[in-house]
Formats: sequence, C-alpha cells, structure tokens
Amino acid sequence: MFSKLGEQLTQYAEKQLLWTNVYGLARTLLAGSLAMLLLFNPTHIFFRPGAGLPEYPLCANNSLSIFCFVPNDFFYFELIRWIFIVLLLIIASGWRPRYTGILHFYITYSFYTAALSLDGGEQTNVALTFLLIPLTLTDSRKWHWQRQRASNPSSKAYMFAFITGLCTYMALRIQVAIIYLNAAYAKVIGEHWMDGTAVYYFLQDTLLGTSEGLGNILFPLLETPFVVVPTWGTIVLEFLLFAALLAPKKYWKWFLIPGLAFHLTIAVVIGLYSFATVMFAALILFLRPFEREFQIQPLLKLFKAAPRIAHRLRKPAMKGGEIKGESG
Repeated sequence: MFSKLGEQLTQYAEKQLLWTNVYGLARTLLAGSLAMLLLFNPTHIFFRPGAGLPEYPLCANNSLSIFCFVPNDFFYFELIRWIFIVLLLIIASGWRPRYTGILHFYITYSFYTAALSLDGGEQTNVALTFLLIPLTLTDSRKWHWQRQRASNPSSKAYMFAFITGLCTYMALRIQVAIIYLNAAYAKVIGEHWMDGTAVYYFLQDTLLGTSEGLGNILFPLLETPFVVVPTWGTIVLEFLLFAALLAPKKYWKWFLIPGLAFHLTIAVVIGLYSFATVMFAALILFLRPFEREFQIQPLLKLFKAAPRIAHRLRKPAMKGGEIKGESG
C-alpha cells in the first residue's frame, strides 16, 4: 500500500508545479506592505509611550527584536527603519527566496513585537511569513517569479521538499481560514454587529473612521435601514471565506473575488491600505491554486527589453547618413 502511495505521489510531483509565482506574489505583497508602512511613517509613530506602557520599544517580554538590541535612541530606530525598507524591497523583488524567507519573518517579527501603533495587518504578516519559511527554504529558484520543474522528482531530496511544500500550503490555508472565522465570531458576539448598526458607528470612529468627504456620501445611506446590509453582509462574507477551506478547488475563485473586493473597499473607505495589502496576500495564498501561475511572462519580457527600448529612444534617428533635425 505504501509503495503504491509513493508511486502516486511521485507521479503527482512530476506533473505538479509547486514553487510558482502565486506564492511569490503573496511574498511581494507582504514585504511591500511593511515597506510602504515604514517608508511613509517615521519611527516616533510606532515607538512611543502608551496606556500602562511608559517604556518603548516594547522589550519587557521580548529580547529578540532588533529594536531591543540597540540603544534606546531614535537615531538607531531610524537607521533600522531604513535598513528594513531596503531589505524589504529586495525581498519584494523576489530575489533568492531560500535566503530571504527567514530574514523576511525576522523583520516582521522585530517590528510587530516592539512597536505600539499597529493594526491587525502586522500580526497577520508575522504569522504568514513564519508559515512561509518551509516553502522558501525548499525553493531553489533565483527569483520567485520563475517557473521551476523538478529535474529528478523521484529523488528522496525532492520528494521531501515537495511534501514539505504541500504541508506548508495546507497550514497557510488553515491559518487564513481561522483568521476569518475569528473575525466573524468576534462580530457575532458584539451587540452593535448583531443589531445591524456597527458599520455606522465604526465609520464615525475618530481613529479609524472614514474621511469627512466620503462620510458625507455614505452617512445619509447608513442612517437608513440599509445599514444592516454592509453590517450583516460583512459577517456573512467572513463566515463564507472560512467555509471556503472546504470548498472544491474549482469554486475558489468565487470566494477570492468577493474577498479581494471586500478588503479593497475597506482600504478606500477607512484608509487601511497596508492592512488590505496583507489580506490580499493572505487571500492569494488561501484561494489561488498554487499551480495556477499568474501570466506575467509578457511583463517580464517587457522589463528585460526596457533597457534596449530606452537606448533606441535615446539614439538619434538616422536617415540617409544624417541626423534628423540638423542641416547638412
């Protein structure tokens, strides 16, 4: 029985793409989200006293964040911030996932555990980059945009890497499903979510509410019974996204599209763009089959051809041995 199972798994590995640009795009979004957050916010936004937390960074129960190894001075915090930005851009480019996977996790961990002003996106980022480590360690590609097929899929080394990758994908899908289940359950036990008015009050919050201009458009509608539609609709969608864990693969896209639209709406209405980017990555890992690569070859060809095109545009046009625009 085990021999037959091994043969079937080997045949599956020969045909199946595992390390593809699907998880590559997710890594780019995760790294790009944190890079964007650090680029547009100085460190004093993240490291400051809070209620019951007079000291910063938050190192009382954390000795592994790099922010806890340097002197408590904003010069060093700013230096680390810019180093992180450069490293995150390298990671987002897709270069050598085998060597940058653990580094990616450590950057997100260092920031999340030491900073104060955070949203749920950073916590999700830490969880996903940690779970991605086995997949990156078994990825031998130079860039995570490349297509890789096994040269010897029957070898023990490749089969170990392949099984590790499959288990990693499953762990990632379970993690994202749990995130949506937890979010839906937390709303079900909330009074204003159940009476259908939570979205109205949430958008009026002085910290996370919508802008005045957009509020002038939305609030006349949300002050009517229509408010129950986005309120209860959010709960229903999050429960459905959790249930997508058990859906056949051919139906995944019907969960993926509403999920992406949902987080895009949150980004536009509330302004949580880094959070939305992280959740885009989570949904891709959750509901995009890893073997269904994104068709980016035309973009890669254009990128490679860009220097030649630019050179031709800079080169003066020649006609009849003379440069156009000059007299003979």
